[in-house]
Amino acid sequence: LPALHTLALQIQHNLQYQHSWSALCLHTTSPLTGDPLPRPLLSGLPPQRLYVHPDEQIELLKQADQKRKATKNGDQGLEVQVEPEQEWVLPTRLSEKWTLRRLSEIFDAIPIVPPEHDASPAGKEVNPNPWRTNKRVVLASVDPDSTVVYYIFHDGVVKPRQN
Repeated sequence: LPALHTLALQIQHNLQYQHSWSALCLHTTSPLTGDPLPRPLLSGLPPQRLYVHPDEQIELLKQADQKRKATKNGDQGLEVQVEPEQEWVLPTRLSEKWTLRRLSEIFDAIPIVPPEHDASPAGKEVNPNPWRTNKRVVLASVDPDSTVVYYIFHDGVVKPRQN
């Protein structure tokens, strides 16, 4: 499907040059099974973390508060830093109709975290973040005017954020 490959390259260009992503890689086969993916996917490293699990947020705030108290900087706000994580990206066109079944086919073909560029052996998952327990993809939807909108989709039920 050359049109889907071209779409993936368009999204890759947008991520690299408009959003400063690095380590971008085009995937056409499943890292889990080696079978062809339902459509090309991208993986890459955004310049900052896209999603922080609510439980991880609480833990990070506790750690930052303890650090602030230990350094006696009570007047200053909390400084929380999180490292960016590799993300899956699903290139789509705005006109496409997506169903739970189609999304499920994508999630079934990928591990939680994209493989490193050095390509770990098939089926081996490397996940340095213990809070990342669900698969997620960034759905990149391209409008006919070439505007790209990004949404984060999770596989399964994910605990909602606290307000």
